Amino acid sequence: MTTNRRREVAVIGAGVVGLGVAWRAAQRGMDVLVLERAASGQADGAASPVAAGMLAPVSEADVGERALLDLGLRAAAAWPAFSAELGDDVGYRTCGTLLVARGADEAAALEREQALRASLGLQADRLLPSAARKLEPALAPHVRAALHVADDHAADPRRLHTALKAAALAAGAEIRADADVARLTCDGTRATGIELADGTAIDAEQVVVAAGAWSGEALGLPPAARVPVRPVKGQIMRLRDPDGPGLLDRVLRFEGGYLVPRGDGRYVLGATMEERGFDTTVTAGGIYELLRDAIDLVPGIDELVIEETAAGFRPGVPDNTPILGRSPVIDGLVWATGHHRNGILLASITGELVADVLAGVREGATA
Repeated sequence: MTTNRRREVAVIGAGVVGLGVAWRAAQRGMDVLVLERAASGQADGAASPVAAGMLAPVSEADVGERALLDLGLRAAAAWPAFSAELGDDVGYRTCGTLLVARGADEAAALEREQALRASLGLQADRLLPSAARKLEPALAPHVRAALHVADDHAADPRRLHTALKAAALAAGAEIRADADVARLTCDGTRATGIELADGTAIDAEQVVVAAGAWSGEALGLPPAARVPVRPVKGQIMRLRDPDGPGLLDRVLRFEGGYLVPRGDGRYVLGATMEERGFDTTVTAGGIYELLRDAIDLVPGIDELVIEETAAGFRPGVPDNTPILGRSPVIDGLVWATGHHRNGILLASITGELVADVLAGVREGATA
């Protein structure tokens, strides 16, 4: 069995969450090693490379998710400084969001959505169809109603991943590719490091699990020490307008999906919500439903070029609120997972919060 020098922090996972934690911890002078499953850091099914990049705490607000909403609003407020600090183009756009309805049922649902946001003190402006089409002329004439959320923005997750990787390395973190983690090693109830599938032993004072949808796997932990993270499959498409930008400026959300413009003539269309385990297949039915609804709302989409189809896994948890903080069962084990549909949004603060936990400033990162 090969052994490596002891690290202060070992991070399992090299998506935007794991890299963000590594960056912030390394900035504080910690000796950090990041373990990524694939050579690219973007293994099949990973959420970061297939995420749409909506920074949308207001649009995403839902009943019973007050803690998540508060965390999301903090993250959205932190995004301008976060993107500027990275010193790279992460595709951050203050574009706003339109939630649109077609028939009477969808319009009634949109009224309920506006009432919910008003009850939470959130700004969402009701628009007549003519006003919605003035903002976005490409909308179909049969749009029945719309809500405009000006403070919801967007970023490019792939650019963000690249920038965070460079920032983590510049801060002194080491990133090891093709590092398939077999289990967490423990001395009683104290984490001592990680054993890789090839037998390599990595000693670490603290271990952060930021493995996304894979965080719920055993890692050799007793059942009481595991977290209820599951994969929630999402199929997406990447489209390109040969004529360049201009078809759509704002993020468009509709019953069953969303369309996110990158600002350069490219668009992300997504996403299905499927409980199918670790199944990365892209299906004709899933893609058809996304295209059908999007083209019905923005007819010009039928002229766009399909550049990519993909499927990834959101790390879902029962209450949709991320699991951030120390394990109550295993000393030295820290969780940074369960971000579900908000991983890119919460990337602006997760690294800092978890670095606080590693430094002993706080026990739970949401406190």
